[in-house]
Amino acid sequence: MAFHSPCPELLAPAGNPVKFQAALLYGADAVYLGGPSLNLRAGADGFGREALSDALVQAHSSNVKIYYCLNAFPQEKDLGLVRTCLELLSDMGDACVDGLIVADPGVFFLARKILPHVPIHVSTQANTGNSAAAAFWRELGATRINLARELALGDIRSLARAVPDLELEMFVHGAMCLALSGRCSLSAYLNARSANKGSCTQPCRFKYRAKAMAVEEQLRPGEILWEVLEDEDYTAFFSPRDLCLVKYLPWIWKNQIRAVKIEGRMRSAAYVALTCDVYRTALDDLGMGRFRPSLYLHELGLALHRPMDSGFFLPGAPSTTARRWDCAGRMTMVGHLIRQEGQEKWMVQVLDRWDAAKPLELVLPGLRRPVVEASEYGLENERGEKLAVAHPGQRVLLSCGHPSCRPGMFVRQDQPERISPTR
Repeated sequence: MAFHSPCPELLAPAGNPVKFQAALLYGADAVYLGGPSLNLRAGADGFGREALSDALVQAHSSNVKIYYCLNAFPQEKDLGLVRTCLELLSDMGDACVDGLIVADPGVFFLARKILPHVPIHVSTQANTGNSAAAAFWRELGATRINLARELALGDIRSLARAVPDLELEMFVHGAMCLALSGRCSLSAYLNARSANKGSCTQPCRFKYRAKAMAVEEQLRPGEILWEVLEDEDYTAFFSPRDLCLVKYLPWIWKNQIRAVKIEGRMRSAAYVALTCDVYRTALDDLGMGRFRPSLYLHELGLALHRPMDSGFFLPGAPSTTARRWDCAGRMTMVGHLIRQEGQEKWMVQVLDRWDAAKPLELVLPGLRRPVVEASEYGLENERGEKLAVAHPGQRVLLSCGHPSCRPGMFVRQDQPERISPTR
């Protein structure tokens, strides 16, 4: 399988420094992050000036780029904060971010004035769905466009051919919004927290209960599209499946998409590690002339909990054409190695219930998953007492002599009793 363009950049979410480290370890080419405000994940911890400076040093020493999110839609009262943020970035001089992600024309205008040397990437929130819109942003000075998630592959191909001198980026994995390119008012209506200012409370993922409801579309008589029965528990029936386009990476590379983006600044560091590992391995495989979609989907299905589908990517109505994959979620991330504490001893942050009588699987880059038998490792508390079970929130000592152990790595266990019900 030969390609005539560079490998797409793997762009990963970094909601805080821990997730940033996970993205670097598991193969991201670039990360996107934000400050405490003015980005569409204001609920993420974000990066203050000192944390951002540290991240830039580490990223650039690893040949990884950092893109800074200013993609909220500010009101007039917010413009002072926009200017302050841009001026703080400007004060960083040459050690600045590698790009700004914006959606609002006003923020774009201010960014060009205050940071004229920093490339601007147009956020998916701008809902760019045609070549004229892409050319509009290019004429203003944008260097990259993140395409609207509502585009099918034919739309993407036509748009890419019409603007060959503009970098295109697209989401390939993660949460899909119920609204058009994320422009949702549910959160503002229910909780006075605007999704368009980064404060979405995700009411589409809340659970609701209807006394009785069955929805049938007029032209499809006899086919129930959604149904909630009177005696059921609360149901997240507004909740979309997660997007998953790993199977279509050959098409994406062939059509010269410059960057593939993983959603998830509000998701866990373990999620960042897993998705980066899968997509990094898939891209590397393609570069070596092989492709193993069943392996990638199997790995995602074992570890994630939300069902996945191909969204709007395939032609036709997604309700009938989307390729769907259910996730078992049985391989649970139970620990995150923080630092080495001595020979073959590691300080570990416990993420989920960890049964020391069960084998352990190391989550290594490249989809390598060596198994450590229960007899080959041990857990201790801070007093040196052996533990049969460790619980979320604890920090424990892991005794393990496997040569692949290193800080930042995750470990997991098979927990079939935790299998998520299919939605």
